[in-house]
Amino acid sequence: MPTSLAPAESAAISALYHKLNWRLLPLLFIGYVFAYLDRINVGFAKLQMQGDLGLSDAAYGAGAGIFFIGYVLFELPSTLMLPRIGARKTFSRILVLWGITSACMLFVRNVPTFYAMRFLLGVFEAGFAPGMIYYLSRWYGPNRMARAIAIVFIAGPMGGILGGPLSAWLITTLAGVGGLAGWQWMFLIEGLPCVLLGVLMYCVLSDRPADAPWLNEAEKQLLETELGTANARSHSFRAVLRDPKLYVLASAYFCIIFSIYAMSFWLPAIIKTLGLQDTQQVGWYAAMPYVGAALGMYWIGRRSDRLGERRLHCAVPAATGALLLMLYPLAGGHLVGSMTLLILSISMMFMAYTVLWAMPSEHIKGDAAAGGIALINTIGLSGGFWGPAMIGWAKTATGSLNTGVVAVGCVFLCAAFVIIATKPRTRTGSAGEYRAGRVARHH
Repeated sequence: MPTSLAPAESAAISALYHKLNWRLLPLLFIGYVFAYLDRINVGFAKLQMQGDLGLSDAAYGAGAGIFFIGYVLFELPSTLMLPRIGARKTFSRILVLWGITSACMLFVRNVPTFYAMRFLLGVFEAGFAPGMIYYLSRWYGPNRMARAIAIVFIAGPMGGILGGPLSAWLITTLAGVGGLAGWQWMFLIEGLPCVLLGVLMYCVLSDRPADAPWLNEAEKQLLETELGTANARSHSFRAVLRDPKLYVLASAYFCIIFSIYAMSFWLPAIIKTLGLQDTQQVGWYAAMPYVGAALGMYWIGRRSDRLGERRLHCAVPAATGALLLMLYPLAGGHLVGSMTLLILSISMMFMAYTVLWAMPSEHIKGDAAAGGIALINTIGLSGGFWGPAMIGWAKTATGSLNTGVVAVGCVFLCAAFVIIATKPRTRTGSAGEYRAGRVARHH
């Protein structure tokens, strides 16, 4: 049963987290909006860029996904360095370098340079998402972690909500201005703000609660007690590498990421097959699934925290979304039916994604959490290459996107099976206090 708190203590904790929420989450949210936007805007660039550069569907799919090869190769070193040099310097470096690289996509002239720039974008962004999860675990306890992750990672769908109409508007309105194609302007305008965000993060963020000048000593002590940092057991990275639970989570994450980015990179093209030819109209329709995703992420994060349950809150959306994707060809290209299935299935992908990321920080303690989270993300994000590439290959082979969508549904269903097969956590004591195998949180 939950442990009751004195009214004064409960009010102090609420006030503390209110301060944390407003101080930390908006900046991380904005950073991840641009991270997601700069990953998926190539889907809108494709509508013009494919003809300009002579890209086949298979070449586009491989180029869209090659971002994740660079990301995977450099993510673990980047994230392992974070506890040593701090989140402030890490996030600043990542944002500045990827902003410059994204803007430089305007210089792409052929397939090899397209591949090279996408690869470099992945290299420079490596470590941002797992770094944010580790950073949040230094400020938020298990009973608040899913909500914090949901608020920050709603930025992914928000990048789709804003990015669809914005990218479509840029590539149509600015086409030919200054001798540049619309897709070149889009990369420039959406990339450069990341450089300014990098400078802002360096100036504003605090690496850990003890370094935060905006917290007084009583607030720091209360947060330390709330997190259990005084008594929490830490784990070495070597021990983390031997933990089978880590690889279970990584396998599920691979299937989720495979599905999310397969659909994200190909969503404008899929929507265009429903009879929409106007690029701006495609942009507005492409934003709809992300509205559902944002609402679903916030709801599932709050519910998972409140009930102290992760496994079913991840597996049920994954299974539901997978089945909806498998039904997609039955809509027969009908606009309303097809869009309904796309909205619901993509919403389920992001809901499963949100709850899955609340699991590692409960299972791994200490600075090794950064490496463990990075390893899960490294293994899982390789799905970001195979997903878009698979739809490209299926489209080239069959001439239809429906085969690829069904295949995505099959992979997404595997995520549900992997999660549901894991041993559920036992909730004890106060909200968010769990036992899981040999890893326990002690108060």
